[in-house]
This record gives sequence, C-alpha cells and structure tokens, in this order.
Amino acid sequence: MVLVLIACAGTAALAGCGLDQGTDAVAPPPANPNVPVGGSLRVFTYEDTTAPDLMEPFEEQNPDLDVKTASFGSDEEAAAKLVAGFQADVVESCLDEMEPLTAQGLLRPIDPAGVPEWDNLAFTDAPGVTEDGKTWVVPLSAGPQGLIVNTAKVKDVPRTWQALFDPKYKGEASIEGDYELPAVAEAALAMGIAEPMKMTDAQLGEVSAFLDARAGQFRSLWQSDSDLVNLFKSGEIVISDGGPGVAARMVEAGIPVEWIAPEEGPLSWVCGLSITANSQNVDAAYRLINWQASPRAQAIRADDGYVLTNPTAMSLVDPADAATADPATIEGAIPESSRPDEEEWVHVFQEFQAR
Repeated sequence: MVLVLIACAGTAALAGCGLDQGTDAVAPPPANPNVPVGGSLRVFTYEDTTAPDLMEPFEEQNPDLDVKTASFGSDEEAAAKLVAGFQADVVESCLDEMEPLTAQGLLRPIDPAGVPEWDNLAFTDAPGVTEDGKTWVVPLSAGPQGLIVNTAKVKDVPRTWQALFDPKYKGEASIEGDYELPAVAEAALAMGIAEPMKMTDAQLGEVSAFLDARAGQFRSLWQSDSDLVNLFKSGEIVISDGGPGVAARMVEAGIPVEWIAPEEGPLSWVCGLSITANSQNVDAAYRLINWQASPRAQAIRADDGYVLTNPTAMSLVDPADAATADPATIEGAIPESSRPDEEEWVHVFQEFQAR
C-alpha cells in the first residue's frame, strides 16, 4: 500500500498536518523488543528497503500491524514531503544526504539500548549516526557505487570513472540524477581529484565546467533502481554508475551486465532507519528497526546485493554473495558524506541538469 500525500499550505494548514506536534525527546524503546506490535506503521524509504522479501517476514511476525509504505528518490525529497505534511513513523536516512532531515527537526533521537543488535553493527561510529550525543539513525545497509556496463555491447571498458564520460558512449550513458553528490563526485574522480568530498572552491568550479561540457553525454539521469534497470533492459544505455545490488538484479533478469569498481576507488554509502519527530507508533518503529538489524534480515539484504551492517549475519549469507556482503569490502572506498559547501554542489548539479 502507498501512503497518501496530504498537500498542506499556509501556517494553519501546516499545524493541521501536525508539523508542530513533533518532539526532539529520545524515542523510548518498548519494554520488550520481542513482543509483536499492533496499530499502524507508516514507512518512508528507498524502494529496496521495503521490498517484499524484507517486509513480508516482518508483517508475519506482527499480524496485527497495518504496514503502509511509500518510497522516495532522495532524503532531500523525503524531507520536503515531510515538511509538506507527509505522514510517516520511520524514514530512511543516508549519512551523505540526511542533513535536510536533521536540520529541519524531522527526526527523533533513538535510544541505542532499544536496539539489541547495536553493539554488533558496523558503521555506528560513522559521522552523522550520532551527533552531539544524540543518535539519529541505525545503520542497516551499505554499499559501493561504481560502474555498470553491458558486457554484450561494451568490450574492454577501462576500469576507471573516465569511462562514464568517454565520448564513445555519448547518448548511451546514464548517471544518477536523484541528487547532486554522485554526478559531482564521479566527475571529480574522473578528473583526477582524489578526495572529492574535500574539494576546494576552485576544484568545484573545474568540475562544474567539466560536467557542463559533457551534458550531452547522457541519455538519461536515472532516478531510481527501477529506472536504471529499465534503461539497460530497453538497450537505451550501455554504461552507467550504480551499485552491485542493482547490477545483480539485472543479471538475474537476464540482462548481461557487470559491476566494476573503478581504479580511482568506488564511492560508498551507508543508510539506515530513523524515527520521525511525529511518529505515532514508536514501538512499531523500533520493532521494524530491530527486524532489519537482525541477522536474518541482514542476510536478505546481502542476498539482494548489499553490504550488510551486522557481521553476525555472515554465516547465513549465500556463499555466492559473501564476497560482496562483508562490511570490510568497502573499507577502501571513498565514503559519501555531508559537505559544508553542499549548496554549491547543488548549484553545480542543477546547472548540469538544466543543459
């Protein structure tokens, strides 16, 4: 089921949407995290986080809980919809893009004591998970971002970010377009900038010129995993950025693709679940978080092509997926993170989009 977006306008309408009803107090965990919960739970995430293989076991464990799900393309989009009155109890937060959620008071701090697997989880010390003593997100998935190529049509692709911008693939390439970081960072890496998250103003200006000169390179700026799959399936593109999870989905669907870790280093991301400031079912929110942190759920994420965040699940992972599931596999990647000059990155990306 999909949540209905309630349009709200004006101060009075916003109050009616409950946006002034939120709290920044730590969300109290249930006394017993193993007891099934009831009521309604509204979940707002990237589409793969509420895939049937992940959600059906959770719903079976909580038969009296009415779970409603909706998806978004970026945390910026999620924040805008929540501000406009979209109602959710749980929202997915990614460490590189969750600033709009925290800055606008849309999240409620989480008590790690309410997450039994907390001490087993990787990335809990990553910047953004806990700030000023408040824990905002429980890390539940991670992964690298590299290149995806159609191996039936592309031979001997250089294992470098430069391939994404190679004129020989003009009109047959795609790049992530749901927010600014991937395109800007990947262009920087293709230009030889080793630390794209720490670019100077001058370097960012050079990246802007580089992207503007190559705006015609891309047939499409993909907005979701489904969008990317369809672009490869239709034959519209032969090369794109993306993760191994979506590449694995394509291989399973019979699309001949390979995921490549570029020699400059893949990017890496970490995402998890947060409790909204307006959550009406905190017990159910913790219940979902704890399910997704469990070894069983983590093994499902690994089988879907993601890096798991609970290493205790490794014994449950299919041996064929073990190599990509281990958190150690992204230790050498370039972590995507918030940037103090994020507005400038957005401006660079918007100019690129407009061309």
